[in-house]
Amino acid sequence: MFGRVGRFCVNRPWLTIVAWIVAAIALSALAPSLKPTDDQADFLPSHYQSVQAAKLQEKAFPQRDQPAAIIVFQRSDGGKLTASDKEAVGKVAKNLQDKKHKKIKQVLSDPAAVSADGTIALANVLADTKNVYDEDVLEGVKQMREDARSPLGGTSLKMGITGSAATALDTRESSGDTDAMIMMATLVLIIVLLGVIFRSPLIAFLPVLTILVVFTVANGLIATASELGGLKADQSVSALLIVVLFGVGTDYILFLLFRYREALRAGEQPKNALVNAVSSVGETIASAAGAVIVAFLALLLSTMGSMRSLGPSLAIAVAVTLVAALTLVPAVFSLLGTKAFWPSKAWQKQPKNTTANRIGSLVSRRPAAVAVVSAGILAVLAVGVLGFKAEFDSESSLPEDLESVQAMEVLQKGFAAGGADPTLVYLEAKDGGKLDKPELKAFHDALAGVSGVGQVSEAVPSPKGDVAQFSVVLKYRPAEDKAISLVSGELRDAVDKAAPEGSRALVGGTTAVLADIETAVNHDYKVVFPVAGVAIMVILGLLLRSVVAPLYLMVSVGLGFAATLGSTVWLFQGAQGEKGLLFMLPVIVYLFVVAIGTDYNILMVARLREEIRKGTAPREAVRLAVAQSVPTISAAAVILAGTFGVLMLADNSMLQQMGFAVSFGILLTAFIMALLLVPTLTTLLGEKAWWPGHQAPDTAAPTDTFREPGDRAVSGSASR
Repeated sequence: MFGRVGRFCVNRPWLTIVAWIVAAIALSALAPSLKPTDDQADFLPSHYQSVQAAKLQEKAFPQRDQPAAIIVFQRSDGGKLTASDKEAVGKVAKNLQDKKHKKIKQVLSDPAAVSADGTIALANVLADTKNVYDEDVLEGVKQMREDARSPLGGTSLKMGITGSAATALDTRESSGDTDAMIMMATLVLIIVLLGVIFRSPLIAFLPVLTILVVFTVANGLIATASELGGLKADQSVSALLIVVLFGVGTDYILFLLFRYREALRAGEQPKNALVNAVSSVGETIASAAGAVIVAFLALLLSTMGSMRSLGPSLAIAVAVTLVAALTLVPAVFSLLGTKAFWPSKAWQKQPKNTTANRIGSLVSRRPAAVAVVSAGILAVLAVGVLGFKAEFDSESSLPEDLESVQAMEVLQKGFAAGGADPTLVYLEAKDGGKLDKPELKAFHDALAGVSGVGQVSEAVPSPKGDVAQFSVVLKYRPAEDKAISLVSGELRDAVDKAAPEGSRALVGGTTAVLADIETAVNHDYKVVFPVAGVAIMVILGLLLRSVVAPLYLMVSVGLGFAATLGSTVWLFQGAQGEKGLLFMLPVIVYLFVVAIGTDYNILMVARLREEIRKGTAPREAVRLAVAQSVPTISAAAVILAGTFGVLMLADNSMLQQMGFAVSFGILLTAFIMALLLVPTLTTLLGEKAWWPGHQAPDTAAPTDTFREPGDRAVSGSASR
């Protein structure tokens, strides 16, 4: 099948290229745009209490203003606020109120909102939308910061804006440079490394242009599926889409180009070499893409809506990349022929590949020792995973020079840490009844008596009188572990116990959402990962016609996954003293290390199978397969790892964790697992590795071609 696809695209290159260009233009022009989403139900299922609380709030208090930010005032000298200072606070708040910023309904300065020591005053910023992360709200907060400079000029005060919207604004703006840096670093790495490997400017730039076409087509298909097929994808998928496409796209293009160059060096004509390259690695690329696709589709089993939409979106992108690698790339190189390698002539002769040959010889001569050492390295690193601690406090990872971070530090010196984002507790009378004052008072007192609760507001009844809202200020920051544990445990228990008969009580707000996310993530780990592992094993079994090989390959992948997380724990929780790691880090490692990194294992075992089927003895097959795979796997892994490694330059510690985990995990997968552990295990198992399939020699291909990577091949048909 892959040979027929290759012949069609190589012999009809213009038809293939025009079809892709037309598809890209049509989808770009006609496909709907991906929209942002702010529906909490899209993230968590409706049975979670925080989601139910949000829906009850929307129904019972539809007109209630939403706290978006807090303005924190203090004297420049840090002293107590004077009467004139407090008057100035009110004037600044009124001035900002009069400016009528986007989606900002009120700026309230309460004379009572002064810290106990008299050094800090607060003003509340209320939004006229339930979504305080709305783009207009963020822009309104940004403009308020600018507009506050003039009225502050003639006072002894200084101020900062913090709270949900302000923190979101600072997070977005601080990550903006990081996104640009990642994109630029990705492009530079791909162009420079491909230029160094192939010594050709055309080959350096063509994969980038190809991936941009693929991105346009994939983005259009995802948007169309979201609009017509019920796929709840949003704008946030686009950034991740680019990273995935550059990762898998570069891998698949390199798999093809290295085999194309190998066939040319064997003396084949360019078009025939291309057809044979597609025929040789087509099944490998398809299997690698299939493993990534099923790994992404396993996210459909997640309880979180964002993951359920992310999985199919990324699966669509990888499927488009697969088709492009087997059609568009061969068509482009069919037109260019050997001119694609200009000005280099290295494609005409076999390189010595000294390092690759040494690695191949080492693996084949001492398989047991190499297997023990490589598995031992992974096992030692994996021990660190036992200390993994999920961290939900994203604010603590932000750079300390951000205004929202500095203002929050000042606020916490005079007020309870949870004051910027209180937990909201709702009491609802069932069957249309009404809540009476004694019940509300008793419920209020029960909330106030919970250890860790700093302050509880008086009940705010709904217009119908059937629902009451209590603002509960915790002694801990909303995203702190202590706050999450308190809300998910003692507070919810107390709320359930104190709710009067005939009523129900719900705990909502940011901390409650995080508590429910923690529950959902723990559930997903137990369901998604095992299902994905079984699905990938099935694909490997179909590719290799074996039951044994997929088993030890997946054990190796699991060990690599644990080693990646363990290494990150050792570095950040151990060496750097972080309290925990990004709670989504295991999912990120799963997406980019396990799913995409499995490509290298598939490439290696497919090459091993190819050599065995030629009639090569097992150990010699391992030597040849490793030596021939080292350049391809090394180049692909360095490009992908370098792309994510750029994240380590960010100020945000969670981005640093993500960058290290993915880049180091890719390098472990490529250089320890794919090039050392997997081939040595295959050598030690011998023919048992391919049971029950019989890897009979392929009589259609000569057995004396490509015996030594450094020697000139004698046959032009060996790449088939």
